[in-house]
Amino acid sequence: MKNTIFEVVKYTYYLSLIVLLILYLFPGSLIGFLLYSDLGKQPNLIPNPIGTSINHLIFFFYLGLLSFITNDKHKKIIYSFSFLICVSILLELLHLIIPNRAFELNDLFANTAGVVSAFFILYLIKNLKF
Repeated sequence: MKNTIFEVVKYTYYLSLIVLLILYLFPGSLIGFLLYSDLGKQPNLIPNPIGTSINHLIFFFYLGLLSFITNDKHKKIIYSFSFLICVSILLELLHLIIPNRAFELNDLFANTAGVVSAFFILYLIKNLKF
């Protein structure tokens, strides 16, 4: 049963990475197009002063949690902290060359903050458990 749960988490992580790549590399806001029929409109999950960057923080936090949970079982680079940080930086830098996308420092900070937050929360939980 425990192996099945780890397999589900692992494949959810892979699927989430694929979704992230599609959303980041699509020229325009794919979610904005699906929800509002407007490639230029970014949806806000939560109204906040930093705009849509909260979406980035939430998704990278979620991705970080999946990655670090899976990393306990599979010691591979694709599940590592440094991999997710590099992916977040690279994907945001690619917005400099993708049409209808723009590099935003707030988004890059939110991506990194999401991964770091997931790492520290799981680190605290793991250390408080033992």
